[in-house]
Amino acid sequence: MWKLGETRLRILWVKANKILPVHSGGNIRSYHILRQLASHHELIFLSYYGGEPDFEYEEELARQFPGAVCVSTGERGANSLGRGLDYLAQLAVPAPYAVSRFDSVRVRERLSTWFEERLFDVAVCDFLDAAVNFPRNLTIPTVLFQHNVESEIWRRHALTTRNLARKFLYRVEFKKMLNYEQSVVRKFHHIIAVSEHDRRLMSAWTDSARITVMPTGVDLQQYRPGPSSRASETLVLFVGAMDWAPNIDAVEYFCREIWPTIQAQVPAARFRIVGRDPVRRVQKLTSSSVEVTGAVPSVVDHLRESAVVVVPLRVGSGTRLKIYEAMAAGKAVVSTSVGAEGLDVHPDWDILLANDPEAFAASVIMLLQNVELRRRYERAAAALAAKYDWAAIGHRFGQVLETLAAKTSPEDSHHVDSACVTDV
Repeated sequence: MWKLGETRLRILWVKANKILPVHSGGNIRSYHILRQLASHHELIFLSYYGGEPDFEYEEELARQFPGAVCVSTGERGANSLGRGLDYLAQLAVPAPYAVSRFDSVRVRERLSTWFEERLFDVAVCDFLDAAVNFPRNLTIPTVLFQHNVESEIWRRHALTTRNLARKFLYRVEFKKMLNYEQSVVRKFHHIIAVSEHDRRLMSAWTDSARITVMPTGVDLQQYRPGPSSRASETLVLFVGAMDWAPNIDAVEYFCREIWPTIQAQVPAARFRIVGRDPVRRVQKLTSSSVEVTGAVPSVVDHLRESAVVVVPLRVGSGTRLKIYEAMAAGKAVVSTSVGAEGLDVHPDWDILLANDPEAFAASVIMLLQNVELRRRYERAAAALAAKYDWAAIGHRFGQVLETLAAKTSPEDSHHVDSACVTDV
């Protein structure tokens, strides 16, 4: 029987899509936790991705995570039209499209073999989309790492969109995702959520004792406050992957319903949207006062230059790393309740929360015009972020895995070949 805190576990971690370079919130969270686990345990990271083998990616992955196993599925990503046609073709399929497109025979076969042979002490399914390839019979203690409650995202999409065609499709995907997500949550031995809100949602589907909340962390060294002389008194900033639907909705909503009020009160104000792969809807927001940067070498530089960071999200689940990162950089943040959901924040002390356009605009205007008040929020934000270094979060994640292995560890485990393999 394992003894908690004294065991070097053999951990299998499975993730769809490439994790490097580390850009999106989910990848940032996974990457830092993986780094912490790899320093204390024997970690095998299975990374599978579409397209032809990317040897540069695999070489870098093996350097950072020795023993990584890489599976190239050979499937190429379609353009927007191709994805739309593919989605319509699968409209009658019970499984949600957002999950079924990650199905891979090669990955399923690899996982099936490893589970049959019980090569690991514990396994982690990173994000719901990878669950489609896990075997029906989980012979290894297995954790589902839920960065979001995916069905909640689709439900909120359906509620907020004005486009009737999108509303219909969002409702269809929501119903499919809800059924699928409920069945997967019940299947896995343990669930790791990233907020109490997500835990409450999933507790309606399974025993809440099977769900552990893992707080969001932040890289305090990378996001430390910079010289105040670099900050602009009029720059408002949004940071996020600009091909992710909730972020697209957020900046459209901000520019349409909030920014005109801010500009009327603070004519010199500028709004900058920082994030990779901005879709056409985002690019069209560019104006004399709105800048869309696309990918940038360093998000930290833009954070340090800003006066106020905004998170006007109306759709989402999980937690937003961008808030803790902005706070760690010593920035005042204005967010919706959805944007700050699940974070250990304190409204009117280390963050301002506003859920309607008028209140949101008023909060931003107040911070832009009142430098002394803004400084108070900046100090409180930095103090809060200092509590959530990734080292502490990774340690807590490892404790969950050790506890699960101690309760249900198979007696006949074996070591896995740790060579990085490309399966084409």
